[in-house]
Amino acid sequence: MSVEAQELNLLAATKRGQSQLEAGANLAGWDEVTQGTVLTSFEGDATGIAGMKAEERNYSDFNSYTASVASWRVQKPVFNRDICIDCQNCWVWCPDSSILSRDKQMLGIDYDHCKGCEVCVEVCPTNPKSLLMFNEHADLDESLAVWPEKKKKAKKK
Repeated sequence: MSVEAQELNLLAATKRGQSQLEAGANLAGWDEVTQGTVLTSFEGDATGIAGMKAEERNYSDFNSYTASVASWRVQKPVFNRDICIDCQNCWVWCPDSSILSRDKQMLGIDYDHCKGCEVCVEVCPTNPKSLLMFNEHADLDESLAVWPEKKKKAKKK
């Protein structure tokens, strides 16, 4: 993962309240919220929120963006920068906004948000795919070392 992607992951995790959750902060559970309460997605004024990058937004504790779904995963997508053509299919189709992309360039995967659904792999058009699923505990370098070669088409006679 690139340094920029690591920095984005750290910023995103901080903004999502991961440190509070890991520290066992007293956050209200679903069964502790009074019926009829309005649960806002953002803290404070949300003016201009659409123009901000996701990791820069001030999410409330009730927004699903503050929760990690990483514990659900059995397999995770691994990204191969050498093969990616930056088509943005993975970014468009990811149901969890787990694809880190800036200026139409794929940077990596937000593993706190990724549930391992494999949609990104399915929509990847490259040969071989630039995203493949590996065991949740697989090492990045080991995964990249076993990446398949490009399939060559048989020549017609």
